[in-house]
Amino acid sequence: MTTWHWVRHGPTHEKAFVGWRDVPADLSDADQIARLRAYLPQNALLISSDLIRAVQTADAIAGSRHTRLSHDRGLREMNFGVWDGMHFKDVAERDPDLSRAFWEMPGDVRPPEGESWNMTAERVASTVLRLTDAHTAQHIIAVAHIGVILTQIQRALEITPEKAIAQKIDNLSVTRITLTTEGARVSEINHLP
Repeated sequence: MTTWHWVRHGPTHEKAFVGWRDVPADLSDADQIARLRAYLPQNALLISSDLIRAVQTADAIAGSRHTRLSHDRGLREMNFGVWDGMHFKDVAERDPDLSRAFWEMPGDVRPPEGESWNMTAERVASTVLRLTDAHTAQHIIAVAHIGVILTQIQRALEITPEKAIAQKIDNLSVTRITLTTEGARVSEINHLP
């Protein structure tokens, strides 16, 4: 049994697509960071995506009690390709049918030069499986991105991508998923300590 505590990185205040583009997190809400740090298990391993917003958030919540694993590229946000850095309305103007299909029929639809939902979900699932096998029967705090967390909710609840993307995942929230030999159990989604 391995329990994953998925933490969405701090806010970026970006008004455009942010996938693999490296933008910093705003971690100025010291009270929220302190509540999050106190809420997470003390004996957990800590890992993050290798993107700076996740690394910075992991640094902020680490304290002295978490064993830190190397940042992992497999936990990166979805790659939005040429859309990364574009405002949503500009994407809709540039690729009206494709952008509509991307949100309404997530799965194999992908941005130009980017990843589809299914590609992202497979990448993240492979990373989670590798890390779970390496750290069985432990708690893992993983600081990642909304898309990453949503793929894990989809997998654990065995729901469609459309239902998964309807879930709200706030910055600095916790989603807890326990993996057992019988399957996955979701005990909280988008909890803000």
